[in-house]
Amino acid sequence: MNDPVVLKLIDALGKEKVLIGEALKDRYVHIWKMDEPLVAKALFLPKTTDEVSKIMKICYEFDQPVCIHGGLTNLVGSTETQKDEVVISLEKMSNIIEVDPSARAITTEAGVILEHLQEAAKENDMLLPINFGAKGTAQIGGIISTNAGGLKVFRYGMTRKLVLGLEVVQADGTIISSMKKVIKDNSAYDLKQLFVGSEGTLGIITKAVLKLCESPKSRNSAFAAFNDYSKVIQFLKFMDANLAGTLSGFELIWQKSYQIMTGEGTGVRPPLPQKYNYYVLLESLGSDQSSDKDTLEKLLIQATEMEMILDATMAQTVADLDWFWGIREDVHALVKTCTFDQHFDVSIPIPQIGAYVEKTVEQLYQISGVTVVYPFGHMADGNIHFIVGKSTEDEALKLAINDCVYKDIKKLNGSVSGEHGIGLHKKKYLHLCRTDEEIDLMKMLKRSLDPKNILNRSKIFDL
Repeated sequence: MNDPVVLKLIDALGKEKVLIGEALKDRYVHIWKMDEPLVAKALFLPKTTDEVSKIMKICYEFDQPVCIHGGLTNLVGSTETQKDEVVISLEKMSNIIEVDPSARAITTEAGVILEHLQEAAKENDMLLPINFGAKGTAQIGGIISTNAGGLKVFRYGMTRKLVLGLEVVQADGTIISSMKKVIKDNSAYDLKQLFVGSEGTLGIITKAVLKLCESPKSRNSAFAAFNDYSKVIQFLKFMDANLAGTLSGFELIWQKSYQIMTGEGTGVRPPLPQKYNYYVLLESLGSDQSSDKDTLEKLLIQATEMEMILDATMAQTVADLDWFWGIREDVHALVKTCTFDQHFDVSIPIPQIGAYVEKTVEQLYQISGVTVVYPFGHMADGNIHFIVGKSTEDEALKLAINDCVYKDIKKLNGSVSGEHGIGLHKKKYLHLCRTDEEIDLMKMLKRSLDPKNILNRSKIFDL
């Protein structure tokens, strides 16, 4: 390796923290593409913020493009690389620095896996409410960088709402550190929010302080079945109004998706018969298990008597809770039925979701090459996912599917990304949910903070 920037970085970091040549063949850009070797000049494994700063100072000096890697679970191409780029992987920055139950905060390095943070919070009788299927792989730096959502957004909000403080390395190596544990800090611009959801294009998050919540003393869940989407909306409003702020999850699964998720190949029993159009999985987190369970049961009976729901069943044990939520979290059961697949996470105003999904599914099946369509998602916060099975990876087919899913987004005043971000794969469609003026302002921020355009270049938009 004779590349001057790589040689200088090896000298600055030490050979043990740099992978080049054949060593890159064991690396990859996504956990679903582990059979495809990483294409890059080199990969760096810093252990501290200062080392990340050293890397960026040298890269800035040489105008060297950088791609940042975390848990490699993103679904929009944010970690895809080019051969002229170097990669900074934050996996070695994996220390939980402090859990402070009194301040209700947890301080962590960026490479810590979400599940480890959840466990650390739980050991201190606290709750970190960020939760989704990739919790065993996703790293908190990437989660913050993409402003990830998940299964508890309805009650606790997106990741952004839980970030109290950040430490960030800018493109030129400058370290910006504001690691506060306070919720209220109205001292001028809230700079940390610039980096939340910026997908690594404005700076590299190396540490964070996250807000914790008091651990709930009760957890109750139920499946409910419907044939009419308007009844789903009615049920959401009814349960939210009567559960007194304890409703924490409200997931909607369409019939086809439910049938596969609870089919013979999964080894999972369906909690309810597979004959209904819609299935809601809800969760209530409260303070008294027995009383809260009775309340939920009475509300389900009342909703049945009011002809809101056609059928329902409650989780009676912890094993039942794992069974119910395992169904929703195991989207791989859907992926396994697809030869090739495309994933979507659109946001739509709640009243329009039913008609939008029905129309989109019907039109997707009219596209030659589409084999199956699975809708499901976080209906209570307007975020719906599609997994579209297809017969080939043909680019024209991919674009036709994209156009079908996204074509009504602007008219509905929705978003092409509810929680996954934009990355490389969605930047063509950003204009459908952001005005030209908004995009111009984003580009101005990018030029201001990264004037050489070296951080995750071409992600979100081109300059």
